[in-house]
Amino acid sequence: MELINQKGKQIKEIKATLDLIEGSMTVSTSRKTFDPYAIIRARDLIKLLARSVPFEQAVRILQDDMACDIIKIGSLVRNRERFVKRRQRLIGPKGSTLKALELLTSCYVMVQGNTVSALGPYNGLKEVRKVVLDTMKNVHPIYNIKTLMIKRELSKDPELRMQSWERFLPNFKHKNLSKRKEPKKKTVKREYTPFPPPQPESQMDKELATGEFFLRESQKRRKKLEEIKVKQAEALTKKQEERNKAFIPPKEKPAVKTKRAPTETKIDIEAIKDKVKKAKNKKLGAPPVNRAAETASASVKKKTKRS
Repeated sequence: MELINQKGKQIKEIKATLDLIEGSMTVSTSRKTFDPYAIIRARDLIKLLARSVPFEQAVRILQDDMACDIIKIGSLVRNRERFVKRRQRLIGPKGSTLKALELLTSCYVMVQGNTVSALGPYNGLKEVRKVVLDTMKNVHPIYNIKTLMIKRELSKDPELRMQSWERFLPNFKHKNLSKRKEPKKKTVKREYTPFPPPQPESQMDKELATGEFFLRESQKRRKKLEEIKVKQAEALTKKQEERNKAFIPPKEKPAVKTKRAPTETKIDIEAIKDKVKKAKNKKLGAPPVNRAAETASASVKKKTKRS
């Protein structure tokens, strides 16, 4: 089988045998093979094809300036749900994050299962490995992509090529916002002592200490009955107190007396006199009559009679 590189200028003649029974594939050189390192590149080609990399991309490994890197990410995160979330974060929505990483590093990156296969130049593979490992350590890939973009712009300036770029690169600090909640009950560790704890007393030792061991069975029974009666009496008193609580009247708040405004006791006599005079002058059913008009009409009548 002849494996030809993408440019088609150089032919790498390598023998490849496929064993379907064992499910293995072996690669070997032939007499026509010119490059001795072609066998290593053919091995890498088989690795990439096994990781579901398309043949058009995998054939690029036969070029002299190309290399491949297979990053194992399955053992970096223990929790499966966390691992799936971080792997999806590396891919991004509709593969946008992975596409940006490919454009900045000029590498082909493919996430498949528990591995990430990358194909491209050596400098780009270093950056891809760093981004993938940081993502699995819960560092968002957008931070690394931002630094790569800044480095790409700085590399275009010939004056800054021999200078340090640390002043231009952003410093992202990891902030742990979710603080661990302290438990309500804190267990205090006891001081270490080489001596074992004292042996607990048995029932016989307790009876010997109190003197009950030497009593007869009838005396022991009598003592137990007395203890039971004392406990019953205490329980009855507690129940009686709880029942009597319902009959105890609640404490009433003292009544607050409202202070009324003092009424005026003085009587205005002159105002009452004016009201009485007005009431006398008024006539029922007719408006009040003017006295001056009455006297004038009476004088006119007298003059007419005299005349």
